[in-house]
Amino acid sequence: MDDGAGAVTARFADCFERREPRELVREVCEGMLMELDTRNCWTLAEALGHSGPHRLQHLLSRAVFDHDTAAHRIAIWTVSELADPDAVLIVEETGDEKSSPDYVGAAHQYSGAIGGVGLCQVGVHLTYASRHGHALIGRTLYFGKDWAADEERRLLTGVPDEITFATKPQQAAAMLARARVLGIPARWLAGDEVYGGRELRQAARELDFDYALAVRADHRVDTAIGRMSVTDLTARVPTKNWMRLRTGHGLKGDRHYDWAMLDIHPDDTPDHQEDGHAAVLVRRHRYTRELSYYRCHPALPATMADLVDVVCCRWRVEEDFQLAKGVCGLDQGQTTCWNSWMRWTLISMLATAVLAITRVRTATASTTCELVPASGRELLRLLRITALPRPGVTANTCCPGQPGAATTSTRPPKPTAAGTTSPPPQPPDQQRCPTNQELQLP
Repeated sequence: MDDGAGAVTARFADCFERREPRELVREVCEGMLMELDTRNCWTLAEALGHSGPHRLQHLLSRAVFDHDTAAHRIAIWTVSELADPDAVLIVEETGDEKSSPDYVGAAHQYSGAIGGVGLCQVGVHLTYASRHGHALIGRTLYFGKDWAADEERRLLTGVPDEITFATKPQQAAAMLARARVLGIPARWLAGDEVYGGRELRQAARELDFDYALAVRADHRVDTAIGRMSVTDLTARVPTKNWMRLRTGHGLKGDRHYDWAMLDIHPDDTPDHQEDGHAAVLVRRHRYTRELSYYRCHPALPATMADLVDVVCCRWRVEEDFQLAKGVCGLDQGQTTCWNSWMRWTLISMLATAVLAITRVRTATASTTCELVPASGRELLRLLRITALPRPGVTANTCCPGQPGAATTSTRPPKPTAAGTTSPPPQPPDQQRCPTNQELQLP
């Protein structure tokens, strides 16, 4: 873990006024990866051997800490390990259900993660996916119009004045622009129907991204025979023009869909660019005949197989959400204010990036001896055995009676049946305290 969380925290050491918060970020990152039922300031403090959650709460809400610059450094570090000029940036939102409207940005709104409308926080995230691996590299909190205009709630939760209402596509465009400023190498943009509008597509082209974005069934396009919906356009596809392609592997075997590609006229060409090659990609389920539509624009000619690969790559962000929430506590933080949401998600993203990079390095090392690369959860299990400290076992709590050790209660020995007393319990490992090296503490 020193080569993971420790290495990357050193990259943004200048974001902190003091050394203690920087070291605490590294501790919390490791705590996120421990085997805990839930992850919040209380459970993490207990697992890390702290006397209470106060240090963690201070780190999240009040510590002097430039979390924006730190997020940029983490993104650069992650991409440096996964770099690929043909990589795909995937934009997607996810919601975290909350119990009170006092949480920053919490409102009754739709979220696919909770299966409908509910009281939740919604964050728009950006994933970097390449042939080497994938990981989250960006996030921003979504505010509804009413919430963004409520000055009292903004003041209570510490939302900066420069943060105003923006639609999810506008937030996605801002993250894409930031990725270009940071020099992140990527060619494609992928997203679901929320991000298939003209505004984001034009912004992507201005930033020199090719895209493959899902659109609704009533989405209208310009063709050589006039303007029509993608549904009407698909009805004109001859039977022989459908092609069956493999799109992945699931529990029941390979997944195959029927695909068709139709040329259209672009409507999002910036003033300084040529039209390029615009197309509508249609996916049809083999049995239910359900249709899905994707609007695509590569600057250079691309085959149907190339576009299908980009469309199918979008599911990498769902895998990142599953890992970030199931393992790294992305949706479990008590994020009541702006700073706490930004910093909790930052540490969670750091933990997922450490896993992603470790997996890439493990897979690269295993190719020389023909080993099967470990999955994310298998890798985490190995890290918990070999590198991560055990919950509740730290250098200050493992050896009672030593300087700096935590105070523990002692009980008198219990009498045995013969009236004698049983010997007091002895520490494990041949009646001695294990060393830090044996516990594999950082």
